[in-house]
Amino acid sequence: MLKFLKGVVGSGGGIKDLPYNIGEPYSTAWGGWAHFRGTSKDDNSPVSIFSYTGSNAQDARLAAARNGAKRLRVVRHPNVLAFLHSTEVENIDGGVAKPTIYLVTEPVMPLSEKIQELDLQGTQRNEYYAWGLNQIARAVSFLNNDCKLVHGNVCLASVVVTATLDWKLHGLDVLSEFDGANPAATGPMLQYDWLVGTQFKSLELAKSDWTTIRKSPPWALDSWGLGCLIYELFSSAKLAKTEDLRNTSQIPKTLLPDYQKLLASAPVKRLNSAKLLENSAEFFHNKLVETIQFMEILNLKDSVEKDVFFRKLPTLAEQLPRPIVTKKLLPLLSSALEFGSAAAPALNPLLKIGSWLSQDEFNVKVLPTVIKLFASTDRAIRVGLLQHIDSFGAGLSTQVVDEQIFSHIATGFADTSAFLRELTLKSMLLLAPKLSQRTITGSLLKHLSKLQVDEEPAIRTNTTILLGNIASHLNDATRKRVLINAFTVRALRDGFAPARVAGIMALMATAEYYDATEIATRILPHLVVLTVDSDSDVRTRAFQATEQFVQSLKDYYSKLQSGDPTAVAAPAANVASAGSLGLLGWAVGSLASKKSNDLSSAPAEITSGSTIMTAPPSIATHTSAQPRFHVDEPATASPTSNDGWGDAQDQAFGNDDEDEKDGWGDMDLPAEPALALSRIRAAQQKPVTTQPKPVATSTSSPVKHISRPAIGRVKESSPKSSDGWGDDDDPWAAIAAPAPSTTARPLNPTASRPSSLANGPRRQPQQAQHVSIDGASSRGRGRAAPMKLGASRIQRTSD
Repeated sequence: MLKFLKGVVGSGGGIKDLPYNIGEPYSTAWGGWAHFRGTSKDDNSPVSIFSYTGSNAQDARLAAARNGAKRLRVVRHPNVLAFLHSTEVENIDGGVAKPTIYLVTEPVMPLSEKIQELDLQGTQRNEYYAWGLNQIARAVSFLNNDCKLVHGNVCLASVVVTATLDWKLHGLDVLSEFDGANPAATGPMLQYDWLVGTQFKSLELAKSDWTTIRKSPPWALDSWGLGCLIYELFSSAKLAKTEDLRNTSQIPKTLLPDYQKLLASAPVKRLNSAKLLENSAEFFHNKLVETIQFMEILNLKDSVEKDVFFRKLPTLAEQLPRPIVTKKLLPLLSSALEFGSAAAPALNPLLKIGSWLSQDEFNVKVLPTVIKLFASTDRAIRVGLLQHIDSFGAGLSTQVVDEQIFSHIATGFADTSAFLRELTLKSMLLLAPKLSQRTITGSLLKHLSKLQVDEEPAIRTNTTILLGNIASHLNDATRKRVLINAFTVRALRDGFAPARVAGIMALMATAEYYDATEIATRILPHLVVLTVDSDSDVRTRAFQATEQFVQSLKDYYSKLQSGDPTAVAAPAANVASAGSLGLLGWAVGSLASKKSNDLSSAPAEITSGSTIMTAPPSIATHTSAQPRFHVDEPATASPTSNDGWGDAQDQAFGNDDEDEKDGWGDMDLPAEPALALSRIRAAQQKPVTTQPKPVATSTSSPVKHISRPAIGRVKESSPKSSDGWGDDDDPWAAIAAPAPSTTARPLNPTASRPSSLANGPRRQPQQAQHVSIDGASSRGRGRAAPMKLGASRIQRTSD
C-alpha cells in the first residue's frame, strides 16, 4: 500500500530530486503542513512548496497528507489550488525513518496574511470579500454538485490567495466521496474527519451521526463550512467555538439571511452553495465583481459592449480597491489587448492603471504588452500608443526602440492621416535619442526630409523644431549636411510664418555647430532677407538672429587677430551660450506640451487636427505693403543632396542662375503661354474624329515642316553635391523632391522659333484650318485633308 501511494505522489532518493528551491516559510498553514516560498530551478519562476513530515511510516496524519496530495493532483478547477509537482523522501532521525511529503503548487500565500497586508476598509473591503467568497462558493459547488465530493474542512485556513488576488481552495486532506446514495454504506464517510477542528464541525458531524449525514444533501457539511468562513472574514478573528457563530453583528445586512441559511441546524434546510450567489445578488453583484466578471468573459461580448465598458473603466478603476485593480484587472487587460479580444479603447485604462505602478513593476507587467502592440495594424491602437508615449517612453531600452519599435512607428510618417503623421513626429522627441546613428541617418532623416515639405503647415513647422532638438544626437558629418539646408533652404522659405520663425530659432539653438564660413555665406544671407518679411514676428526674430550671428563673427575675428587660441573654435559658440539655450527650451516645450490657456493671452496653437508646436506670441497672418519673399506652397528638395534637404554651401547668393541649384528655382509662378500656343492647347482638348489619310496625287513641291519646341521638361543630369554624393550613388536620392528645371522657360515664344522666321511677319495660326497637301491654290483642286491638331504641317506660300 505504501509503495502504491509513493507511486501516486512521486518518489525519489532525496531532496535533490525536487526540481525546486525551498525559500522562506509563511507563519501559518493548515493542518500541520509547513508552507514555504520557492522557485523553480529551471527558470526561477515562483512557486509554493508545502511539506509534511510524519513521525514514522505508520503515522495516520501522514496518510491523510498523502490523500490530500493525491486529491489535489486529480481535482482541477479554476478556484482550486493548482498542482505542479510532488515527491516523498525519507530522512533518518535518531535511527527512525521519518517520511516527508513535498507538494509544489502555484505561488500563493495564506488568506489571513493577505488580508492583513491589504488592510482594506469599509466598502472596498466588502467588495473584495464578495469577490473572494464568489470564487470559494464556485469551488465548493463544483466539488459538491458536480463531483459529489465533500471537502469537509472549509474555513479561513483552507483558503489561499494567488499573486492576482484570486482565492483558491486547498487543504484536501479530508476530501472524500459522498456515498449517501449507497444504502449498504456503513461506518464513517469521512475517513480523516478527526482532522477537522471541533469549532468547525456541524451538529451532526460533531455527533458522528453518519446516518443523518448520508441522508442529507451532498452540500450540507460544506455549506456549514462556508458559514464559518464568512464569520471569520467579517469578524477578523478565528472561530474559537461553535456558539460564536450566533454573533451576527459584523455580518453585512445584505448577506445575513443567506448566512443564517448556511448554518441551519437541520442539514436538509441548509443553503446550497450554488444558490448562495443567486440569493445574495445585492451583496455579490457590486462594481468590483461585475468588472472582473466582464473581463473574464470578454470574448463573449460584442464590440459595442466592449467600447462602452472600456471608456468607463478609467473612471471606474479609481473607485475600486487599488491593489485589486493593479494585480487583478491589469493582467486581464494586458492579455486581452495582447491576444486581440480587446480593441483600442482598452489601451487608455491599461496605461492609466500602469501609471500607478513603480517603474520596475511597469517594466515587468505593462511594457512587454506595449512593445507587442506597436506591431498592431490597428490604426486606433497606434494612435493611442503615440498619444501616451510620454508615460512609458522613458522605460524603453535603446535596443528595444532601435530593433523592435522604430520600424513599426516609422510607418506613421507616410500615413495618409495628418493626425497620425503629427503624432509620429512628436514621438521622435523621446525615441530619437535611443536610436543608433545608422537608423537616424538611414531612416529617420529620410522621413523628416519628406515631412518638411508636408502639405500640413503645422507638420512642416514641427519637423523643423524636432530637427533642432535632435541635432545633438547627429554625428558631425550629418549635421554639416542637414542642418543648414533644412533650416534655411526649407524652413526660412516656407510660406507659413510660424515655420519661418521655427527655422530662425532652430538656427540659433544649433549655432554651436556652425563655423565662421557657414555663418557668413550660408546663414546670414537667408536671415537678412527675412528682415523685410511681411510678418512682424518673423522680422523681429530675423533681426535678433542676424545681430547675434554678426556679433559672434566680430568676436571670433577679434580673437583671431589677437592670437587668442580659443578662436579656433566655432564662433557661433558665443551665440549658443548667450541665448540659444532658451531657444532650445522653447522648442522642447512646444513639442512636449499643449497649452490650454485662452487664445487672447497665450500663444496661438498651430494645428492640423492636433498640434505639437505652440507658436510664439503675435504670430498672425496679415497683409503688408512690403514684398513677400516666400510662396504659400511646400518647398521642393534639391536633387543633388543625399539627405533630401539639398546642399547650398557652394551657392553664390545674388546669382539667379545659381539660386536654382538649391531646389527652389522653380518656385516662381509660371509665365503665361503665348497666344498661339494657348490656342493649340485649347484645340487639343476637343475630340477629333480620325479619318483615313488621303493619297497624294499632285507632284507639286513638298510642303515645309515647321518644327516647334516640345512641350514638357527635358530631363537633365543633376550635378553632384559638394560632399561627393550624386543621384547614382546617393542612397537618399529616392526620397528627394523632384528636380527643378535649371533652364529658364522663354517668356517670348518668338525665341523658340527658327531664326529665319524670327524677324519676319508672324502669322496667327487658324483653328481647324484645312490645308492643301499638293501645293495647289485654294480654288478647290485636289482633295482637302483634315487638319491634324498639335504639331501640324502648314503650307506657307512664298511672297
